[in-house]
Amino acid sequence: MTPAPRTSLCAQLLEPEVRELVREGAFSDLRRALHGVHPADVADILTELGPDDAALAFRFLTRDQAGEVFGYLSPEFQEQLITKLGEEQSVSVVENMSADDRARILDELPHEVAQRLVASLSPESRKVTQAILGYPPRSVGRLMTPDYIRVRPEWTVQHALDHIRKYGRDAETINVVYVVDDNGQLIDDLRLRQVLLSDPNQSIQSIMNHQFVTLKADDDRSEAVAAMARYDRTALPVVDSRGVLLGIVTHDDVADVAQAEATEDIQKLGGMEALEAPYIQTGHYEMFRKRGFWLSALFIGQTITILVLGSFQDQIEKAAVLSVFMPLVISCGGNSGSQAATLITRALALGEVTSKDWLKIVGREIVTALMLAGTLAAMGMVCVEVFTRLLKHPHTDFPIQLGITVAGAVFAVVIWGTVLGSLLPLLLKRMKVDPATASSPMVATLMDASGTLIYLGMAILVLSGSLL
Repeated sequence: MTPAPRTSLCAQLLEPEVRELVREGAFSDLRRALHGVHPADVADILTELGPDDAALAFRFLTRDQAGEVFGYLSPEFQEQLITKLGEEQSVSVVENMSADDRARILDELPHEVAQRLVASLSPESRKVTQAILGYPPRSVGRLMTPDYIRVRPEWTVQHALDHIRKYGRDAETINVVYVVDDNGQLIDDLRLRQVLLSDPNQSIQSIMNHQFVTLKADDDRSEAVAAMARYDRTALPVVDSRGVLLGIVTHDDVADVAQAEATEDIQKLGGMEALEAPYIQTGHYEMFRKRGFWLSALFIGQTITILVLGSFQDQIEKAAVLSVFMPLVISCGGNSGSQAATLITRALALGEVTSKDWLKIVGREIVTALMLAGTLAAMGMVCVEVFTRLLKHPHTDFPIQLGITVAGAVFAVVIWGTVLGSLLPLLLKRMKVDPATASSPMVATLMDASGTLIYLGMAILVLSGSLL
């Protein structure tokens, strides 16, 4: 569960009424007003009320509703609410949440607050919560819930159905039931449909096919996203190194992770560190820190372009017309490189390619680059013709040579930019750096310097004896 990103229309309409009921002390009416309202909307209303009124309104939510609403509040507001509610009631709220949501909430709270709450939990809740918190922050173990249905292979289908009816209410999902042996090791998972449509007198073992997919508790959470998409499951079992079933990961948790991973990659592709909180909740200093480092690094990278231009200052002074077409040439390389980097970064994230496929990738990209370079080079030649002959701006006595220079530079820059953009993510992956770091600004910065060098080198090669 994640905090609602913005106040919903429902919350905006209800908030004045709730505020009035709290101040009038009409708590029976308050409970009725909030009954049936989605927990995310109730969380928005409480946030708008502020900690004092929110704590008062929170006490009149039902136990089930209170646990769900608490999960949608921001970590900062949760801490304020805990303080206002008092330790006894706040512990009751946290205990009433599902184990995976409880672990996530405690993980986000300040250490001293989380420690106080964990110490106050019942022994059973504390054991489950601490087990989940024992896994690395971005691991599957942090996503899993221990609330699932287990059955034994020697049971009859009727016995299993009776067990599901008795304990299914507390399970995260009953779409899938898990078959375990005497040691708790997972030996199969069964769709509920299979169980329901089987003869009640059959044994569970007789309807097993042993075709199941598992996740390891210490796997990265991105593995859960990939496996859920690949095998089209609503839930996946989580096991330890011995195959003992520890919990399950459900589709709603994976959807949250997928959104977070995609957001992180998109932000990195923009040339910055990924934000750890929603955009609107990120402070100014944090925003400066996340964006400033990469901008500073790219600024330093751009000084290479100054050095290149300085080395060719005499040639530029002799043929100032070269500077007119320089942005055109450089942008072609940056754009083609950014396209390639984006495509390969996404392919790596989806598991479509690996670093070992570099030769195949470069071969494909060069073929594509040749077609793109030929097209853009022809357009460059036409562009020079239009500006120098028809519009007579800028004026030059050697339009054909200038056109060949621009076209040749565009052709070379596009090929080089495409190859660079495709190899950079693979290189970073090989160095165990997130390929998303191969962002468009990074490729563009490298292309500014190398593209300038290619363009001015082509100018010396073609224009020596004429313009130069």
